[in-house]
Amino acid sequence: MEDGKKWYAVYTKPRWEKKINMLLLKKDVEVWCPLQRVTKQWSDRKKVIEEPLFKSYVFVRIADTERTKVLMTDGILNFVYYVGKPAVIRDEEVDLIKKYLAEKEATISIQSLQSLDENTRIKVNHGIFMDSTGTVLKGGKKKVFVKLESLDQVMVVEFPVEYLSPLF
Repeated sequence: MEDGKKWYAVYTKPRWEKKINMLLLKKDVEVWCPLQRVTKQWSDRKKVIEEPLFKSYVFVRIADTERTKVLMTDGILNFVYYVGKPAVIRDEEVDLIKKYLAEKEATISIQSLQSLDENTRIKVNHGIFMDSTGTVLKGGKKKVFVKLESLDQVMVVEFPVEYLSPLF
């Protein structure tokens, strides 16, 4: 972080994530809208589309002096706040999501942190999340919750059971 820039999450109008990505690029702001390939079924065909991983969020890597420039972008509602300040997203969290999305069969679903009951703590023994710890959803045997607490979000990743071991 030698340039003083940090990753922040900004809250957008619904379904404006890709538009805001383009608008911020035109303003020379480092922006990232994580996209995931999803197969959609219509009555007459199937189509693979890219849709935002986090609904109504994009990430910007900016210095504190650039916050006003970002907020003045059409479609941006506000920064995501955590403990009264704009939530700073750690570089490691952004890098981890980028690496996982680069995998061919990556599938991630997002749930609000408030909707979870914490249960068994586990450690991942294989794959891109190797050596990460998480919490298994009650009743789930294949899902690990990797908490992105600064966003008040949880990333749900499906793993084969043999990739996991409980922490005691």
